[in-house]
Formats: sequence, structure tokens, C-alpha cells
Amino acid sequence: MTDLHHLRAKAALFDLDGTLVATEHRSRAAWTRLFTTHGLPCDDALLATFVGRRGQEALADHVHRFPGHTVDELFEEACGYLMGPDSPPPFAVPGAAELLADLTRRGVPLAVVTSGLRAHAQAMLEHVGGAEQFQVLVTAEDVSAGKPDPQGYLAACAALGIDPADGIAFEDAPAGIRAAKTAGLRCVALTTTHSADDLAHADLVLADLTPLRWA
Repeated sequence: MTDLHHLRAKAALFDLDGTLVATEHRSRAAWTRLFTTHGLPCDDALLATFVGRRGQEALADHVHRFPGHTVDELFEEACGYLMGPDSPPPFAVPGAAELLADLTRRGVPLAVVTSGLRAHAQAMLEHVGGAEQFQVLVTAEDVSAGKPDPQGYLAACAALGIDPADGIAFEDAPAGIRAAKTAGLRCVALTTTHSADDLAHADLVLADLTPLRWA
């Protein structure tokens, strides 16, 4: 039987991709297709540099390998692959919909802080009960620097009216954990996209959201 973990906080702030909705398999497929279409090698180490970060910022590290192309052009191309009919479908992370429903019933303030675009976030949140459950949605368009910069989490805490010390963040990537902890939040990390060793700076590391209960 899985041990239960009881959490207590004034608000819950969630990363989206890999934390509430499993999308990393889709993103990996899109980034892989982008690199291979341009005749460039693509392996797990390269793909790991994209996880938990804004796509444009991750692409900026590699744009020199795409002569004659800009970051914006490459990002638009990758988004096309991501939204294509052959892109593998997303699905809810185990326990996500149930935890959100319980938090909503309890009146716990909720936020999403994602490195993705707003339209993507709103579409993906349909898999876990809808965007309307969240009082605050901070996306890549809302910040000047993405994770691991804490800007997104600080903005969400301010919008929720809480001190970061009173909130809990949920993440799946080292960049997100660093952003949350730098902002002053406690952090629960899920091993949906990274190993437990990679997530060691979180306060609690779990396989998914099913063992969590709100105290």
C-alpha cells in the first residue's frame, strides 16, 4: 500500500507539463523532429536541456546549429510538429484530477506556473478538470525570464496574495524546482520526467500525485 503524504499550505502552485498533464513524450517527439528535419543529431542529453524551460530560451542555446534560422522560426516549426495530427496524445498525471478537485472543494487558492504558452496551458488543463479551477495562470508570455528564474512563481504568489513561505509548488524538473525554491516556496517533485536523484533539491519526491492528501 502506498504511504500517504499530508500537506498543509495556504495555496498550491503547479507546474503543468509533466506535473499535472503528461506531455513530455509529445515535446520530445516535436523537438526530435525539429533537429532531425534539419539534419542534426538528437539524443536524450540534448532533449533534457528543454525540459521545464521556455522553448525559446532552450532553443537559444542551440540556434547556432541552425544556420539561417532564428529562434522564433524554429520555435514555430516545433509547435507545428507538436500540434500535428501524428503527435502522441497527452494524458493526466495519476492523481492530478483528484487532487485538484479536492483542493477546489476545500477552497485552497490554486495557480499554474508553466513554461508553456497560454493556449497550450488552457488546452492541457482540460485533461484535469479545466483551467477555471485556477485563480492564477502564469505562462511563458507573462514573464521576461523563464524557469529556473523565480519570476513566474513570485508573480503567482503576488497574484494569489500569499507569502511564498506559505505556499507549496509542484514540479517535475530541476529548473522548476530551482525556480520554486529560489522564490521561497516549498516544493514537491514528481519523477515523471526525471530521476529522483535529479530532483533531490525538492522537499519531497514522489512518483505521482496519488499519495498526496491536504491536511
